[in-house]
Amino acid sequence: MKPIRVAIVGCGRISDLHALGYRGCEDVRIVAVCDPRRKRAQEKAKAWGVEKVLAKYQEVITDTDVDLVELLVPHHLHAEMTIAACEAGKHVSVQKPMALTISETDQMISAAERAGVVLRVYENFVFYPPFVEAKRLIERGEIGEPQMIRLHYNSGTRDTGWRVSLTAWLWRFDEKRSGGGPLVFDHGYHLFSLAHHLMGEVEQVYAWIDRSRIMPTKYVDGPATIMFQFKAPRRYGVMDFAYTPEIRIDSHYYADDNRVEIIGDRGILFINRCTARTIDLPELMMFRDGMTIPIPIERVEWHDSFVDCTHHLIDVLKGKGKPVLDGQTGKAVLRFSLAAHQSARTGQAIRPEDVD
Repeated sequence: MKPIRVAIVGCGRISDLHALGYRGCEDVRIVAVCDPRRKRAQEKAKAWGVEKVLAKYQEVITDTDVDLVELLVPHHLHAEMTIAACEAGKHVSVQKPMALTISETDQMISAAERAGVVLRVYENFVFYPPFVEAKRLIERGEIGEPQMIRLHYNSGTRDTGWRVSLTAWLWRFDEKRSGGGPLVFDHGYHLFSLAHHLMGEVEQVYAWIDRSRIMPTKYVDGPATIMFQFKAPRRYGVMDFAYTPEIRIDSHYYADDNRVEIIGDRGILFINRCTARTIDLPELMMFRDGMTIPIPIERVEWHDSFVDCTHHLIDVLKGKGKPVLDGQTGKAVLRFSLAAHQSARTGQAIRPEDVD
């Protein structure tokens, strides 16, 4: 079987992690990089050993050497670029959030179905090894029947880790391009995906989303608290977001603190790490029968989730199953997120299936 040929579109900071899963893999090759900032694309091409550097997306979708398009572009471009790639017969891996509206997701899904290509939403958190093991433990009944999930996020400041330019952030404060704020709508998609992945479909959502000023005319969407009821009986969840720039956080990447608890009728799972190291505890722990024990995990770095997320897609393209976040699942997660935003605006509980 010939290697799967990939074009990475968008060469910002996160592209280094997306490239990890392709590099060194015998059955896949990055054959092109594309970015309107040609110098940046050239730098990535040199680092990854890629010969073809493109500045225009049209060049990608007309390139017969490209089988799969990896879209790492601002949110408002997701639908347009996905549809164009599908119509050109390319498989698509599109960054989260999948799109800005449910109408856009429907158009993306239809385009992929008509072309007979794979469409998947790139969601690395569900592939983070501690979360993967937590799902296995839940499915094996180790904590009994799950009743509650708690998901926490707060931002911070780092002395180590990534330096992200201001220009890379500015579009996230323009709702026409970002679709919402950088905390709940952008990063929050990870948490909405996790809740859906670990606990199932959501029946209704109630949310409070505040704002915090970060510049004279720029705000982030936090602090926030979101409560939700799952369709499965006696199953609930809550997630919270805090904007805390004065908290110093140790991270090789973003200074984001993410922690999750899943409470069952026989025990509790604690996932204490993802992007950053904020609590000096094992990455995964289980409380049961009066004791808290660490659950050994061999790979716990954030970049491991990117590698596994990419390897999963390669397997799918080789005929081994379907994407964990296919178009319909990505649409369900977006509905969950949009329901929270609608609830915060209206002060009412919202059913995701009523969001259109």
